[in-house]
This record gives sequence, structure tokens and C-alpha cells, in this order.
Amino acid sequence: MRLAEATNGAIVNADSAQIYRDLPILSAAPTKLDRNRAKHLLYGVLDGARACSAADWADMAKAEIARLHGDGRLPILVGGTGLYVRTLLDGIAPIPEIEPDIRAKVRANGVGENLAELMPLDPVAANSLNPGDTTRIARALEVVKSTGRTLAEWQKQRVGGIGDEIELKPLVPLPPRPWLYERCNQRFAEMVDHGALAEVEALLARNLDPDLPVMRAIGVAELRAHLGGEMSLDHAIAAGQQATRRYAKRQYSWFAHQPPPEWPRFHEPLVEDALDRALALLGTAG
Repeated sequence: MRLAEATNGAIVNADSAQIYRDLPILSAAPTKLDRNRAKHLLYGVLDGARACSAADWADMAKAEIARLHGDGRLPILVGGTGLYVRTLLDGIAPIPEIEPDIRAKVRANGVGENLAELMPLDPVAANSLNPGDTTRIARALEVVKSTGRTLAEWQKQRVGGIGDEIELKPLVPLPPRPWLYERCNQRFAEMVDHGALAEVEALLARNLDPDLPVMRAIGVAELRAHLGGEMSLDHAIAAGQQATRRYAKRQYSWFAHQPPPEWPRFHEPLVEDALDRALALLGTAG
């Protein structure tokens, strides 16, 4: 928001949970005060009943970025979903639509049956995937059965990325882990204080498919367990805090190693005058 104020910019969401409108509290969506301070785009724009893929989001993001450029404004991409950012910048494998009968059969089979069928068709994937990873095994199998090419072969090609068309000024915040984890703990407790339980209760009342991304958002399972009488609120909060810290750890590792080495990393806590030093890495002081 500080960068948006300094540059007449607009913040474009790159977080896979904040894209949905169902969990504004539990996903830490921008508040009314935040939105008054800076323009926010692609926050809370989809119903949780719809699964948003990285390609779906990238299409929406490209449209918003083009619109902002047309208005002479700076798009500020913010969020920790690495797959989203990579898809936007580098593009996506041009895998054709899967034949519906193949998809239906694969999705109806058990993970063990699919893995056994995948082994002779794509042994590399079969041997590298977790044997219990239902989603990835099904995806690898339906791709090779429908297209005759393995998923890895398709992924060598990338189309639709905008990385070569734009001037990108990246910044990867990697603050001290103890500071980060304490913020995770504090934020989850505040979410519960501010109504996250009622939010999850309303989501569960919709009886959505449990495999939808919104149903797998951090905190949903933990607060659901409390609402179902399976654990106390204190235990649910502790479990939600732990899940948040674990996810933050995975994000931290991904962004520390996956983006290009020339992308600047910022290792200080994001407080007070450190914000000015962070913005200076983007060519803008606060």
C-alpha cells in the first residue's frame, strides 16, 4: 500500500485464497480501510464453489495489468502463490482439453489403481510422485492417456507468459523466521477474535465439494473440528497457528530458492524504517 501511494499504483492479488469472497477474515483479505488507501484488484472476486486454476488467475491478472497500463498506473503484484506468479510470467504448458470419458474414468478409480496404470505409461512420474497423492497421479494419468504425451513432455513448452513483455521490478521479502512465525501466531488468533468461526460455519453450511480450494484454505479444517465438537477452541487456534507456520515455512523456502537469483531478497523485519529500505530496492523510497 505504501508503494501504491508513492507511485499511483494498484495492488493486484496473487494469492490463491484471497481470490475467493467466502473467507475475507480467514484469508486476510484487504479491509475497507486498506481499499480506501489503495486500489485493490482480484480480491474476493470469485465464489468458492468455483475452482480457480493458475491459468484462470493468470488470464484475469493479465487483463487487469493491461487495463492499468492503459490508464498509466503501476500494477503491483502481491501474494505468495508461487505457481500463480510463475504461470503469469513464464506461461503454461499447452496441454489440450482432456477427453471427458478418460477424465471420468481416471477420477472414479482409486489412487492405487491409477498409479499401477500410470507406471508403464509414465514411469518417471509414477516413481517420483507420492503414492498417496491422488490429485497429481490422476492428472499425470489422464494427460498421458488423453494426449499420448507425458505431463513432463508437455511442461517443457510454455505459452502465454508476459515475462518478456514487461519491465519487472521484483522483491522477495524473507524476514527473520522467528519474527515471521510470531506474526503467523498473532494473526490467526486475531482472525478468530474477528469472526473467523462464523465465517467457516457459513462456508460449511454450503456443503461444497471438500476438494475445492476454498475448503482447503488454512484454518478451515481446524475451525471445523472445533465447530464439530472434536477439539476445544484453544486447541483449534493452536492447530491453525501451526498450519499457518508450516505453510509460511514452505513459502519461505520456495521464494528463497525458486525465483531467479538476481531477484533482490529483503531479510529485515518489515517494520518502521525498514519499509523505506525495502522500497528503495524497487527504486522507490517511502
